[in-house]
Amino acid sequence: MAQFFHVIIFLIIFLPVLFIALAVYMYKEAFADRVVCHSLAFPGFPESFKKLNIFFISDIHRRLITEQIIQEAKGKTDMVIIGGDLLERGVPLERVEKNIIKLKELGPVFFVRGNNDYEIDDQVLDELLHKHEVTILSNTAVGFESPAGERLVLLGVDDFGKKRDRLDLAIQAAGEGGFRILVSHNPGILRKIKPEHKIDLVLSGHTHGGQIRIFGFGPYEKGGIKIIAGITLFVSNGYGTTLLPLRLGTKAETHILVIKKDLNSNFPVKHSYVKKY
Repeated sequence: MAQFFHVIIFLIIFLPVLFIALAVYMYKEAFADRVVCHSLAFPGFPESFKKLNIFFISDIHRRLITEQIIQEAKGKTDMVIIGGDLLERGVPLERVEKNIIKLKELGPVFFVRGNNDYEIDDQVLDELLHKHEVTILSNTAVGFESPAGERLVLLGVDDFGKKRDRLDLAIQAAGEGGFRILVSHNPGILRKIKPEHKIDLVLSGHTHGGQIRIFGFGPYEKGGIKIIAGITLFVSNGYGTTLLPLRLGTKAETHILVIKKDLNSNFPVKHSYVKKY
């Protein structure tokens, strides 16, 4: 009987300590700063562009981007792509503006809406983005042409989950030819992509990698790179969190994507390494 009471007392003391330690760890993971660098090589990438360096960040939500992240990426990127959920209801616009100003230090900024971005008035967000010369890819596309006449096209659609995406309009705006990168907050857009759209790479977020994974299981798959029906899908675990500022088994992350040409393979060559603070 004495042993039984010792076990009960031990559990009463130990379990709360374990719970608090786990909560502290999960909170720390939610606010970690990581820059994951990825090298992607495609046989169809236009050689005259040599390479394209993208800083990709999605699902910022309530976070303030740290100076460490900016300093790590500075001088290494050609453009910034915000993959949706720049904010959510209740986030002060001053914080959003600070994040935009920081990201502009890295290069021209492009933005697609995520589901949480609709939680404030569209016009208010548009005005803030236009003020800082952020290009909104709202079911449209922008093209870049090298001196050799080769094209690179960046397409963006509004949120798939909110049924506001119009991939047909973005494809129309893309024109003919070119290496095509589609940005969609929700990776579900893949269901609408057809071979004739000639999309080479899709950049997404939204899932947070499940955010809290128990024994490896979560409500969504972890982010990463997949090749589905010949299309390379890149899904970020995201920088911020929603509902609870906690993460477990899926680290907060931002990305530098180095995209270049590969002549020796029919599929993208992938290599990643991490900068962590």
